[in-house]
Amino acid sequence: MNPPGAVAIILAAGLGTRMRSRLPKVLHPICGRPMLAYVLDAACEATGTRPLVVSSPATAVVREAFAEAADFALQEEPRGTGDAVRAALAALPDPTHDLLVLSGDVPLIRADDIRELVARRRATGAVMALVTVEALDPTDLGRVVRGARGRVERIVEEKDATPEELGIDEVNAGVYAFDARWLRRRVGDLRPSPASGELYLTDLLAFARADRRRVTTLELEWDGTLDGINDRVQLADAELAMRARINDGHLRDGVTMRDPASAFVDATVELARDVTLEPNVILRGRTRVGEGTVIGAGSEIRDSVVGRDCHIWASVLEGAEVEDEVRIGPFAHLRPGASIGRGARLGNFAEVKASRVGPGVQQHHFSYIGDADVGAGANIGAGTVTVNYDGRRKHRTVIGEGAFIGSDSMLIAPVEIGPGAATGAGSVVTRDVPAGKLAFGVPARIRERRRRAAGAEGDD
Repeated sequence: MNPPGAVAIILAAGLGTRMRSRLPKVLHPICGRPMLAYVLDAACEATGTRPLVVSSPATAVVREAFAEAADFALQEEPRGTGDAVRAALAALPDPTHDLLVLSGDVPLIRADDIRELVARRRATGAVMALVTVEALDPTDLGRVVRGARGRVERIVEEKDATPEELGIDEVNAGVYAFDARWLRRRVGDLRPSPASGELYLTDLLAFARADRRRVTTLELEWDGTLDGINDRVQLADAELAMRARINDGHLRDGVTMRDPASAFVDATVELARDVTLEPNVILRGRTRVGEGTVIGAGSEIRDSVVGRDCHIWASVLEGAEVEDEVRIGPFAHLRPGASIGRGARLGNFAEVKASRVGPGVQQHHFSYIGDADVGAGANIGAGTVTVNYDGRRKHRTVIGEGAFIGSDSMLIAPVEIGPGAATGAGSVVTRDVPAGKLAFGVPARIRERRRRAAGAEGDD
């Protein structure tokens, strides 16, 4: 259950210079989404309210990327976490019960841990609660200094720590819950650190002690979910952990992965039950795959919809729609705007772009269908090309139902092949072919078509 009256402040004003990138750190993608998106999701799930993101002039693009998902406050200069929270409070209305402070570069954070932190603060009556962990490697992290009775006395940043304090393994995870009224009253009292000139949010610990108010901690295991990302090595580690989390969810929901370690599935991908992913499969963007479909080894599918009981083998699909019971590959390529009808067959090196290929069409190998409409049951012979570009404009080709396009046919658009019509092998078709007629030669001539015997197989 979400704690009523809780609002999350997410710190995202830093550019992240150690990433060595023009892109602000929190916009670097992990499994198909910016890392900040995962923090926003966890905050929304934990609180049920719209989070507030603190950005800076250097990270203005963050505001553009998440304008629909969060509210924003501006930190004019990078003066530390305390100053960032001060800027956030100026943009928030007064009546809030709890204020959470999270970092935008901790994408693996869990909503349950956030809820538990709020519950701990409320149960103890503390004005401040923070998450701590026993770190295997505390380098670069703020050390938690406790007194004789185990109370947290202060958090010491590494650059300000003494040699004795640097030996402490318990570190601050950078996740906080505050009593909102107390925080508003005290955040203005923060003063710059002599070492860095920054305002540290952790200095509020001393203010709580001075006010004789309680501070509590939530100690969690060091399992990587609270790791911040500062460079490309840590980004790669987070991607690996997130991919394992995503794949685990799909496996539990009824998806088969022959080798989960080689299945690259974005967080935005939807997989129905009984989907099978063979090794070395990449599924990106807004891809959806229907029940019973097998995505064969070596396939990459991006922003595409694939129906039920299909088989995609070693092929690339981009912005395509594939209906049920379709077989594609190996080495086929569906480019944006490709729409493949039920039961169609596309084989070796078949390419389709901005075209509708109707139900039951056979397009087995070495062919290009671009800017075309192919009727149900048509046969596209090997080497067929719809010549759609005249050097200035694209033109469409229409191939009617049941048409037979012979191998190595060149269809010079705009052109229409009527239902049941045919082209001979090697034909160059420059004018429309009426229904039931045969076009052959260079340029193609038209005559009556002699039908194949009933039950004859199409070109394969």
